[in-house]
Amino acid sequence: MGVSEIKNRAVVAVIRGATPESIIKIGNSLKDGGVTALEITMETPKAVSVIEAAAAYFGKDVLVGAGTVLDPETARSAILAGARFIFSPTVKKETITMAKRYGVVSVPGAFTPTEILTAYEYGADIVKVFPANAAGPEYFKSIAGPLPQIPLMPTGGVDVHNAGAFIKAGAVAVGVGSTLANTAHALTEEYLEKMKEKAAQFIREVAKAREE
Repeated sequence: MGVSEIKNRAVVAVIRGATPESIIKIGNSLKDGGVTALEITMETPKAVSVIEAAAAYFGKDVLVGAGTVLDPETARSAILAGARFIFSPTVKKETITMAKRYGVVSVPGAFTPTEILTAYEYGADIVKVFPANAAGPEYFKSIAGPLPQIPLMPTGGVDVHNAGAFIKAGAVAVGVGSTLANTAHALTEEYLEKMKEKAAQFIREVAKAREE
């Protein structure tokens, strides 16, 4: 497991504010639309319980991981609850080391070429370029030129209109937040169906970009 696991799933849904109950509904809708990677952010109340619920329910069908992981202690708690990847907004060597110690995918966040290379040298599997909307797909292309060996993925401001452009610019996958799954919205049947349709749209855009 590593880069290929994330790349094959193509789209990682970044989910903030879910509960152990709502994550099942959200996960099922996204899965029905083809999105099978869930990043549950650790600033969510009872985030460990949410990860535990999702990991137990979905098993290997959905890749469940933790996001907004700021330190190795939080990483370990998430991993023991069932997280199979660790996303961070910043580069912290100890957090990367903890993920690698337990054999899960490490995806720290970085922005500058120096930060990106440092994260990779520390052992990151993929480097999350965050916030991606601050620079856009052209920045990705510029980074991929001198650093083609480093798998990159954008998070922050990714939507159906630019997801394909990020893939064409060299991203191995995309991280998508509330534009895909907004937990502030009531989880009505209608909204869950819209979520499923949006997930399918993202998967189509990524597949199309990879073919081109």
